[in-house]
Amino acid sequence: MISVVGHTAVDHICRVSHLPGPNASASILDRTIAFGGGAANIAVGIALLGGQVSLISAVGGDFAGSAYDLRMKDLGIDQQFFVAPEKHTATAFMFTAPEGDQMTYFEWGASCLFETEKAPSLPFVHMATADPGFNVQVAQQSGFASFDPGQDLHRYAKHHLITILDAIDLLIANHHEYAGMCTTLGISREELISRVPMAIETRGGKGAFLYEKEREHEIPALPVPCVDPTGAGDAFRAGFLTAYAKGYSSEHACLIGAVTASFVVETCGCQTGLPDWNTMVMRYEKEFGSFPSHGPARA
Repeated sequence: MISVVGHTAVDHICRVSHLPGPNASASILDRTIAFGGGAANIAVGIALLGGQVSLISAVGGDFAGSAYDLRMKDLGIDQQFFVAPEKHTATAFMFTAPEGDQMTYFEWGASCLFETEKAPSLPFVHMATADPGFNVQVAQQSGFASFDPGQDLHRYAKHHLITILDAIDLLIANHHEYAGMCTTLGISREELISRVPMAIETRGGKGAFLYEKEREHEIPALPVPCVDPTGAGDAFRAGFLTAYAKGYSSEHACLIGAVTASFVVETCGCQTGLPDWNTMVMRYEKEFGSFPSHGPARA
């Protein structure tokens, strides 16, 4: 079982003419309302790839019986939810410019419960965007632990990051978040990578880098038409975690993550284009040749 900790949210994805500066405006060219939340996106991706997954999240009184709730149940996701009946489920407002740059505003809503609830002990967990104090607890008392600060990075103080980095097995973030963590910690990118047993740095359309045991592996992005980059990083994580838990090597798991992400950018929405395992394998073999074998399961 793979556990994922973090937000469940409703996404308002807007394509805009440009990202304006202060006291300026831009035109919204189109808008899509979709299922989202970093942790929920990853959990849905894992479930569609055939993995067993538990989602530790927070939702409002509007969630039970909703289309999102029913979809998760249909996928067999184990919902371990904190519920705030008086609040609504978290909401993200994402704005994407033609060149692919993004700006996001996130309303926590029911996710404020992460600040007060007790964290569980988990054998195999990925910590996505969530409250820093909650993720510190998860990191300190879990088995295999993966951490992604995501767009909540601004909430993490230096002591949060130090504690989490000392406890995790995998750090996965994009190049902007790596730079932000280095600034908060006052260290170089190389020093940050050396603090953890395994690190993955995603770079959007330029692919990703895997750092493990003082070795560096470049992971290519697949050349597919990009309709909307929103959710590609979450899809990469879903593919990687599903494969790594099955016993695939870290490098092959990264390639599986890259293939999974390639489906998401072809559509609008974080979960719309997510593939099942067989569909992912077909594209993997088209791009990289024979599909690899795996070792003993890790989760």
